Amino acid sequence: MAIEFWNRKRGQVETESVYGGWAMNLLYGNPVGFAFTDSLLVRKAVSQVYGGLQSSHFSGKKVIPFVRKFRVEMGEFEPGPFRSFNDFFIRRFRAGRRKFPQEPGTMGAFAEARYFAFSRLNEHSPLPIKGLKLEAGDILGDTPGKERFADGPCLLARLCPVDYHRFHFPDAGRITHFHTENGKLHSVNPAALARKPDLFLANERQISLLETEDFGLLAYVEVGALCVGRIVQTHPMERPFERGGEKGYFLFGASTVIVYGEKGAWTPEADLLEHTKAGREVLVELGQPVARRLGKG
Repeated sequence: MAIEFWNRKRGQVETESVYGGWAMNLLYGNPVGFAFTDSLLVRKAVSQVYGGLQSSHFSGKKVIPFVRKFRVEMGEFEPGPFRSFNDFFIRRFRAGRRKFPQEPGTMGAFAEARYFAFSRLNEHSPLPIKGLKLEAGDILGDTPGKERFADGPCLLARLCPVDYHRFHFPDAGRITHFHTENGKLHSVNPAALARKPDLFLANERQISLLETEDFGLLAYVEVGALCVGRIVQTHPMERPFERGGEKGYFLFGASTVIVYGEKGAWTPEADLLEHTKAGREVLVELGQPVARRLGKG
């Protein structure tokens, strides 16, 4: 399955180089493979074991071939040493390489990822993947006050294995709630979504409520995925956070961050909405504008 996306920086359509593409086709491309995946491979213990292997000293030998194959621009990142593949996977940008907007009403990208965007998300919204289950009331599970996000905006950011895997706060504020919704660990690859459009409901999710200075209350959801060894929250829950500050990171594996807003509080950037309507993700660099505040000067 070829995955096309819009590269905002380059202003062109590109085709994604899928890490382990043959495995995705095997696991999700036919009923037998999917049945095996859904019954066994999506168990958390399997991903934890695989993730543990990526933290071994032996896994460090994969770094150079991976960089060469996927043409990772290592000049953007702090140099190693990378003692394991996971050390490389959670690499940081060099200072000054990514900046968040200074304008209070502009929301910067909270992950360097491929984005879908919705100005108002509800059960009647046209979705880029047939049958995709993304309504806030379902995804947020036991989150208190989740009705505040009904019919509100949404940003869905999918991270690939080749991407930067730390996620950030889009604005300054404080965390008012955090909990985990337990579940399986399916891949978040579009091929997997096409086979199982409710996988965001099935997968494990870590959910935070963020009271922000400029965008009201946000529901911030990190979604676990196949082979993601762990989701790590690095920012202390009790401390206020700054715009652009690190919130946490994913250990090995591709995954997703979903952000929900209150109705009428903000709207995604026009190019994100346009490409989402066409069924195409937009690759956005960390900190680049993804939404605008509504209702204030």
